[in-house]
Amino acid sequence: MNAPEILYEDEDIVAVNKPAGLVVHADGRTKESSVSEWFVEKYPEAKEVGEKLGEIERPGIVHRIDRETSGVLLLAKTQKGFESLKKQFQDHEIEKKYHAFLYGKLKEDHGTINLKITRSKSDFRKRVAGREGREAVTYFQVLKRAPEVTLVEAKPKTGRTHQIRVHFKALHCPVVCDSLYAAGKPALLGFYRLALHAREITFNDLNGEIHTIQAAYPEDFQKALENIGF
Repeated sequence: MNAPEILYEDEDIVAVNKPAGLVVHADGRTKESSVSEWFVEKYPEAKEVGEKLGEIERPGIVHRIDRETSGVLLLAKTQKGFESLKKQFQDHEIEKKYHAFLYGKLKEDHGTINLKITRSKSDFRKRVAGREGREAVTYFQVLKRAPEVTLVEAKPKTGRTHQIRVHFKALHCPVVCDSLYAAGKPALLGFYRLALHAREITFNDLNGEIHTIQAAYPEDFQKALENIGF
């Protein structure tokens, strides 16, 4: 297993930099390495922390990022830590920033995507943005424009499944190498996985102190950034 890198740790909370390709927790159908498995091996006392998803155990898991997405992820070592982070997510008090390479050119340099998200009726794996579904809001800022791609920073206010991917797909600028929402488009900048990185997260610890944790870019992101001169 390509293990996560620990970026921050206290008595209740751990922040890690998850490598692309590593699933956050098992899906109950297949056996594979996961962040949750690594977490229990490193912190066996946290085995009962969190809550189940049906019959699936998710020790320490408060939120998820997609398998192909790299970057910062928060985990709870204690139930107090879990409940605190869960409430902060529910109250939209945790701020997340993602960096992504998009196909094409966004019309605006910055803006707000306010489109509801619902499950696709034609493909159970997909979500669709539009007038139906649950509220979903993403703020974005263009960081760099290049001939075939746009580098953006996205800040999701809500946490819907595939939110960033679906919202930029709705703007006709899907994330580079997104096999689900940009199928058939060419690989660019050396990417062979979803070009999305959870760059930064801000949260409160149990003492009320604010922490902002930033995850370093993985090698493929670094090379792509150099390629566009960022």
